[in-house]
Amino acid sequence: MNTDIRLPHRQVSFKPSFLTTKPITTMKKNILLALLLIALIAGSCNKQSFEETDLQVPNTDPMTRTEINDFVIQKLNETNDVFHWDYANDHMVWSAVVLSDSLVSIGYKPAGIDRIDDIIHQIDVNDDSWKAARNKVLNYIVEETNRKYGQAYTAEELMPYGLQQTLPYIDIRLYDQEMITAIRNMPEVRYLEPSGYSMEAVNFRSDSGCDSYDANVNSNDYQNISPTSRRSWHHLNANVDDAWNNSSKGDNIWVALIDTGVSKNQDKLNGEFSEGESTSRSIQKYGFHKSGWWWNKKYDGWHDQCGHGTAMAGLIAAPRGTDRTPAGVAYRANLISYRGTSDVIINSSDEKNGVAESLTHAANQSKVKIISMSIGDVFSSGKVEDAVKYAYNKGKLIFAAAGTSLTWTSWWGVIFPASMSQTVAVTGIKTGSPREKCSTCHDGDKVDFVVEMQRRSNNDRTAVSLTLSGNDSGYVGGSSAATATMAGIAALVWGDHSGWSRNQVLNELKVSADTYPSRSSNFGWGKVDANAAVQ
Repeated sequence: MNTDIRLPHRQVSFKPSFLTTKPITTMKKNILLALLLIALIAGSCNKQSFEETDLQVPNTDPMTRTEINDFVIQKLNETNDVFHWDYANDHMVWSAVVLSDSLVSIGYKPAGIDRIDDIIHQIDVNDDSWKAARNKVLNYIVEETNRKYGQAYTAEELMPYGLQQTLPYIDIRLYDQEMITAIRNMPEVRYLEPSGYSMEAVNFRSDSGCDSYDANVNSNDYQNISPTSRRSWHHLNANVDDAWNNSSKGDNIWVALIDTGVSKNQDKLNGEFSEGESTSRSIQKYGFHKSGWWWNKKYDGWHDQCGHGTAMAGLIAAPRGTDRTPAGVAYRANLISYRGTSDVIINSSDEKNGVAESLTHAANQSKVKIISMSIGDVFSSGKVEDAVKYAYNKGKLIFAAAGTSLTWTSWWGVIFPASMSQTVAVTGIKTGSPREKCSTCHDGDKVDFVVEMQRRSNNDRTAVSLTLSGNDSGYVGGSSAATATMAGIAALVWGDHSGWSRNQVLNELKVSADTYPSRSSNFGWGKVDANAAVQ
């Protein structure tokens, strides 16, 4: 990878006994980086470990995870918004880096340029001015890392995901608080954030939202439809059946789903995607989630190892076919599945990188009209924000789940990225009245639409969708199911009005909702009548 980075011309001698100034192999450099990372993490529990290695780090202990989390919760309550890392001082940011994977995301820009929200889709990161801004940041990190730790590391060795070629940010290893302070004060830096910090002690994979979704589905929660398919009960509550009679069922519309991928073992999302009444359409699958050793990240494929993405894909566009499997709302629409995450929480560096890459790829597919994201977190991410704005500026209609079912976020309102103005926030509600959010759903003033997807009499009876494999039906709920259902309804509308813009489709959904022209403080425009929307 050619990063056009100016590297130091000499190696610097230093004291730690486990390092050497002799020429070393890449593998040995990786081992040295690992040892350095271990030393820094150990310092979060033992200040003496820093002093014994005599590394140039600030003479202070990092904050504990509890201290950081208390500050995060305080800010969530104060701001009524998700947590942004620019609320934190340099010491807290460094502490979060120490407590995670030592990766930071740095958004850059040429000095003198202010907000780039409106032009982010037009930026050429290899233009001279943008390249100069990026190289100033990278050169500083490489040179200071080598000077302080005494080894000639290259930019490539500090950047496990490589150089981002579309959006103006970099992901890089950064170990030093003084360097964090200097970088945050550069006029070329828009943000510097710990990439992998989570409120939980272990965030490599939380398994949140992961399940096979196999369930003993109550026969009252589906209806048999032609040719030998099923319709989930929650379609009736959005008037989807009548919409099918008065629409092209999403024909020729492409929906992008960014989630945990789709299962290679679910035939309805592979060889049987185009069957029955869902012929002449296509499904494409990409994997932008990387995993592996932190110095050698590799794409790990499109296959869903969680179950969540498969269920969401089923709700949006599963075929109306054979084998008595449940049909999606837009069962004639085309689908692109992106494996951007390993579960529903965007909390690891791998997941943030995967979601950002998935968004930019989908944004650059001119055929894609709709993006569905049933994933999120209470932490904002600068690079995911950049990617959302990039896709939005490309004209995509982006639906995002208002919440997730983690115990430490269940009390919170609308999460990120549904909290962004560029996305359409969707939550799930129970049947009947008064209007009540589902048992694991979030509400709040940033919610735009709701979908009934949970029986008031039984929280376990939710929307019915595909499972990881086989011809069984399974329950899936929460804001996730509501979001995927709304994406399907939007595909029905756009399929019948192919010349419409995103704003025209969105406005049609609004005026077809049961609260419009009023807007609820917790449930937005309310529940959409799909049949009214396609008229």
